[in-house]
Amino acid sequence: MAPHDRGGPAEVRMERPAELHSRTHYRRLWKTMVISTSVVALLPLIILTIISYLQYKKTFRMESINPVHNLTATTKHSLEFFLSERLSALTMVINSTPFERLADGDGLAGTLANLAQAFGGFIDLGLIDAQGKQLSYAGPYNLGGRDYSDQEWFHEVGYRDVHISEVFMGYRKYPHFVIAVKQQLEGSDFYVLRATIASERLNQSIMFTNLDPSSDAFLINKHGVIQSPSRFYGAVFEQCPLSLPPLGTDAQVVEENDEAGRPIILGYAPVERSPFILVLVKRSGALMGNWATLRTELFGFVAFSALLILLVIVYGSTYLARQVRDADAKRADIFHKMEYTNKLAAIGRLGAGVAHEINNPLAIISQKAGLMKDIVTMTEEFPKREKFLDLINSILKSVDRCSNITHRLLGFAKHMDVQTEPIHLELLLKEVFGFLEKEAMHRNLNVSFDIADDLPTILSDRGQLQQVFLNILNNAFAAVPDGGDIGIAIYPNGELYEAVDIKDNGSGISEENLKHIFEPFFTTKKGGGTGLGLSITYGIVEKLGGRIYVESEVGVGTKFTVMLPIKREP
Repeated sequence: MAPHDRGGPAEVRMERPAELHSRTHYRRLWKTMVISTSVVALLPLIILTIISYLQYKKTFRMESINPVHNLTATTKHSLEFFLSERLSALTMVINSTPFERLADGDGLAGTLANLAQAFGGFIDLGLIDAQGKQLSYAGPYNLGGRDYSDQEWFHEVGYRDVHISEVFMGYRKYPHFVIAVKQQLEGSDFYVLRATIASERLNQSIMFTNLDPSSDAFLINKHGVIQSPSRFYGAVFEQCPLSLPPLGTDAQVVEENDEAGRPIILGYAPVERSPFILVLVKRSGALMGNWATLRTELFGFVAFSALLILLVIVYGSTYLARQVRDADAKRADIFHKMEYTNKLAAIGRLGAGVAHEINNPLAIISQKAGLMKDIVTMTEEFPKREKFLDLINSILKSVDRCSNITHRLLGFAKHMDVQTEPIHLELLLKEVFGFLEKEAMHRNLNVSFDIADDLPTILSDRGQLQQVFLNILNNAFAAVPDGGDIGIAIYPNGELYEAVDIKDNGSGISEENLKHIFEPFFTTKKGGGTGLGLSITYGIVEKLGGRIYVESEVGVGTKFTVMLPIKREP
């Protein structure tokens, strides 16, 4: 409940001394626990995640590349077997068949029929002498007597004994390639057996790899010209848009992007003893999709785990920091109570001793003065009777006043535990002010009371309230110069509380010091002080179920507001 506004700036409620004193400390403690525990808990998780990520990535890459490498190598061997099988067949024919039979058209046609039946794909056969003239021909075209002496392949087979050509159109007007083998005779003479093979059989060897729809396999020559149909990169005799790294002897696999910027896995291998280069392309879009899914799941799991760990750490650190703060607060409260108890005990002992030592002489003075009054009043002829009676009455009034003072002193000090009783705050404050009335008169201080009408009585502890207001008034008296003003206002604040404002026009308190005024042993008095008054005051007010607020401005003054419950709960 906010304090009553009486024209000044809004009051700021001060926190408990232990909380005020250690707010920064506990926040720093909480941050230290959260950060250190988070580092210890999350660092291994992050390191393990990075290692797992790299291992998964490496494994996924190998699982993507290895099948392409194996498929490339398998297809390469299949092509080499296809070509080697037909090359071996021609070599066997030229080595085991007499020249005369090969030179005879019918004999050569029979050999062609046997080769086509046994291996398939053979279109025609031709026997060519050392001068490049075709001696005999078996096939669907009229190529007898054709001269090949100016052909590059003829010169190649002359010194290499074997020739496998690239795919070309030629006279036949469809893609094909040729295989030629040489038979050396005595001296420098030789003849060549040349076979034309349809490229469809070569293509079938490639398609036998059972590629998935996102993959492609085809042949190119060393100039990058496509030698077999491709799904994605062009028709036969078109230039392949893919650029191959330097060739080796075995199958190789690389990861790169095609001409459209799509990631692909590229496998390539030269086909031995031929001009062909096998190219196998697998688009990695689907593979990357699987990797992206796995990566998302991995990072999602890590993020969820980290969030859960952080929540547990924050909750645990908050709980521990609160436990430490509460333990410190309880220790501070016990310390305050000890200080307060010791102070009240000392005041009680002092008050009791003073009251005892003063009350005995006062009793004697009162007794003797009463006896003197009786003696004076017994006779009418007592000289200067009226003057003596006035003096005796003055003595008795002074004795009564001293008795009241000692009584108030004993009443102020005698309560140590909370003992509630009906209290009228106006009377209690005027009674407390009575302790300081002489100082106010001596220093010419203007102390004013502003009492609201029809104030209800409250249930509280009289002695402890006297301690509270005496401490606040003492501080006000110390803050104002001679001739200063101190205002005391009492008013209801809602239906449950009654408020007391004690305002002075003293030096005021700086904003920095205002944060610490309720801390134990903190004082701004120039002459020095214990620093326990306001700390004990704060503890008493809270123990009585009330609240204390303070506002201050340097050079303007300070106002304390004490709000007390009208009916205190047990």
